[in-house]
Amino acid sequence: MKKYILSLAVLSLFYTKSEACAWADPDYDYFNLFTQSIIKDKSYLPFLHNYSSRFYTDFKSSQIPNENIEAWRKFFNNQLTSAETDYLVNKIAMNDLNDLKRGTPNNPLLQKVGTGFYAKYREGIDYLIEAKYLEPYMKINYVETADSFYYRENESDKNATQLDYAKTVSALTSLYNAAKNPEIKQRYGYQLVRFNHYTRNFDAALQAFKSYVQPISLRGASYYMALDQMAGAQRGLQMGSDANWNFFQVFKNSKSRKESAFISMKLSDTASFNNILKRAGNNEEKNMAYFLLGYEDFTNPIPMMEKMYDIDPNSEILKVMAARSINELERSYLPTYYYESKDADPSGNTKTTATTETKKVEKKELSFWQKIVLFFKNLFSSKSDKVKDGTKNNQSDDELLENPNRIPFYTKNQSYYYDEKQKDFLDDLEKFTSKTKEKSTDEYWQIADAYLKFLKKDYETSTEILEDIKTNNPEYLEEIKRMKVLNDIVSQPKIDAEYEDHLMKDYADYFTEKKIEKDTLQDGGYNYGAPPSTASFLKDVLANRYFLQGEDGKSYLMNNKLSDLQYNPNSTLVKSVEDFYRKPNKTAFEQQIIAKNMDDVGNIDAFFNVIYGDRAMRLADFEKAKSYYQKALKFSGIPRENYERYNSETGNYEKLVYDGSNYDGYNNIPNLVFGHNVWESFQSSDAESMKPEDYTQFPFIKTKMNKLELADALVQLKKTGTGKDAKAVQANQLIGNLLYNTSILGYYRQLFVMDVDNSNGGKYDFWATERQNPFQYYYKDFTNTTFIEPDNFDLAINYYKKAFDVSTDREQKARVLFQMASAEQGKYYQYEAKHQANIDYSDPKWSEKNDSYQKQMGDLKNQKYRTYFTQLKSQFSNTETARELLGSCSYFDYFMKR
Repeated sequence: MKKYILSLAVLSLFYTKSEACAWADPDYDYFNLFTQSIIKDKSYLPFLHNYSSRFYTDFKSSQIPNENIEAWRKFFNNQLTSAETDYLVNKIAMNDLNDLKRGTPNNPLLQKVGTGFYAKYREGIDYLIEAKYLEPYMKINYVETADSFYYRENESDKNATQLDYAKTVSALTSLYNAAKNPEIKQRYGYQLVRFNHYTRNFDAALQAFKSYVQPISLRGASYYMALDQMAGAQRGLQMGSDANWNFFQVFKNSKSRKESAFISMKLSDTASFNNILKRAGNNEEKNMAYFLLGYEDFTNPIPMMEKMYDIDPNSEILKVMAARSINELERSYLPTYYYESKDADPSGNTKTTATTETKKVEKKELSFWQKIVLFFKNLFSSKSDKVKDGTKNNQSDDELLENPNRIPFYTKNQSYYYDEKQKDFLDDLEKFTSKTKEKSTDEYWQIADAYLKFLKKDYETSTEILEDIKTNNPEYLEEIKRMKVLNDIVSQPKIDAEYEDHLMKDYADYFTEKKIEKDTLQDGGYNYGAPPSTASFLKDVLANRYFLQGEDGKSYLMNNKLSDLQYNPNSTLVKSVEDFYRKPNKTAFEQQIIAKNMDDVGNIDAFFNVIYGDRAMRLADFEKAKSYYQKALKFSGIPRENYERYNSETGNYEKLVYDGSNYDGYNNIPNLVFGHNVWESFQSSDAESMKPEDYTQFPFIKTKMNKLELADALVQLKKTGTGKDAKAVQANQLIGNLLYNTSILGYYRQLFVMDVDNSNGGKYDFWATERQNPFQYYYKDFTNTTFIEPDNFDLAINYYKKAFDVSTDREQKARVLFQMASAEQGKYYQYEAKHQANIDYSDPKWSEKNDSYQKQMGDLKNQKYRTYFTQLKSQFSNTETARELLGSCSYFDYFMKR
């Protein structure tokens, strides 16, 4: 078999998202409102629920107690803190300890404890000196084979076989015999077991444990460290069952070695946990074995939890299983994003389906661990109260709250419970938790029960349970406080000024996001930024409420910055944001929580007016556009802080800098915007792609214009175009050119959609939906969702038609017909985007059905969307213009030869 060396670079491929500079982390896909780590015994933290790493603590700061450090601290009569003890045992240099032994300490900590410290704790210090000498070598001598599969990056080449075996054993035996303190004596025994294990003298390791460790009656840290090594030697001797049992004892009795013992158990015996259950001799061991079985096979943990409950309802590990189960439910009920289910009717039209049934959907940018099952779950809505007037689309109060198209769905990741089974699992877990809280003396079960009521939207009962809990545990108190806030806010169907004052008075802290200051985690893991939090969840709740209430501007600003409007400049949403911006007498919540997202866009009034002017231009309302642009003279440029574009001439990426000569969203528009393209190449310069028309009759068309000057030129062209002469023909043709050139198909498609260039991106997608707005629940995913109000290609066609009807020049008519045909293609693309085939790739007749669909669309295109191409071919194929087009437009050339 080929030998593989794994690297982090390879592993990272499994976690990389499709978006640039981002990583997929399934533990960031839900809000984590129920804090698993409130379990009291922190030694079980590794076994809480997560998907990002093998154990819960892999990329988190550890709170796991270390019994070895605590044993040393006790040995030193608590003269040192835990941190100082850890430093002394694990980090201080061997030379520093030798200096202490000589009476000349140089290390600050050893100077602090004084020269008498060695005399008082001589045996312990001498042991640490020996242990630090041995430590670099305490690795097994790895032997590579043809089947090796091993990761050894940055690994030291030292191993135990590089020490003289006889001398090392003799020295450790001598030190063991000389030691008077039983604990230190046992630690030397541990070193003998470990050294023999790592030199693969497995029989000698077992004998060393029996001779030097077991006879000492202590059963503390050093005993289980030695037992762990002895079990490793047993595994080396193929004594799988015995090794597994001893690893199980380490797991059960050690606090800091549970992770490694668990891994060792899995490596030792394929039937590891079942065999342990067979050997379990008392309830404690049975309970632990049930836990391991439930942890390993988490398909439905409740039967195993029932067995654990029968043994001990106060068991700490039973709480771990409950925490894992609640966390699994959270991932289904509290995703960070909601997605919509769409079905296609037989005619191919896309329609939105919203029912209480589970439907399959495609979730955008799914995490590595997730699949595509949608579980419709409405958590935010409450039918107990009605929303007052002022709702969207004149909806009634009840309709607003009950309309499934206006209520958040909850995505369900494909984990262990499917479809209605997820709800059944919630019901079963709630019954178990309710039963356990009556038997257990730990308030944890009351908190868990209250949280499950919250997931079931029984906010009143959840709050009542929380009110009755009596505890002094600070972690429990924090969770209770958070859950009371959740119940209060989520159960509120209408957010008005009075309730906003309540939020600021009682819950202001929950709307402040906590930031991760360090760029990377301490162990070199990737920093994903601040994880989803209670604050971010509550912001989503409020964003949804405002959305339902028709307050889109406030809903938008709960999750986005003002400057983000540039990515989807929807004029209706912009108007709502502007209304909020101009709202007098804002509440404290509106001022401090919402309005703070009105970030720097230069002059805000100019920013709004450019967006409105751009929309008016796309609608060919040039007079209105001119009035808006007159109010936008102070526009400072489209915000693009991190924008970089590749310069093919220099080979470098260049940041966007508005230097007074480039297009900035308002200024420096070339007159080529009135021209026509000679070939379709968005990457080429406009001088290469575009050709100017004859502007001599229109001196107001300047070489470079700002948007006000451009709008004014269009107003004058429109007036001229009402005539019947050649100048009117030219005026209408130029207007048609501008409308086409600034459409989704044109070279200057960026001009009226708040973009800085025509490079490809979401703004230039044909929108495939019948909805006027893709945002169904809130605007949280605003910058990741494509929505630009679609072009009306008929506007350009109508101006071209005016030019065509009046013109008497066949060459000009041929050119205008080609432009009309190009705009007509845009109408076809819009139709096609709304009428996708939606044929399942798994369909055995996919190819046949797809061919049929393609033929149907091709026939439709020829019958309905090639009107002007047909006319150009039949009436103007002998013109010079047509012959030039054959050489520059392969599509037209293909059509003409049919």
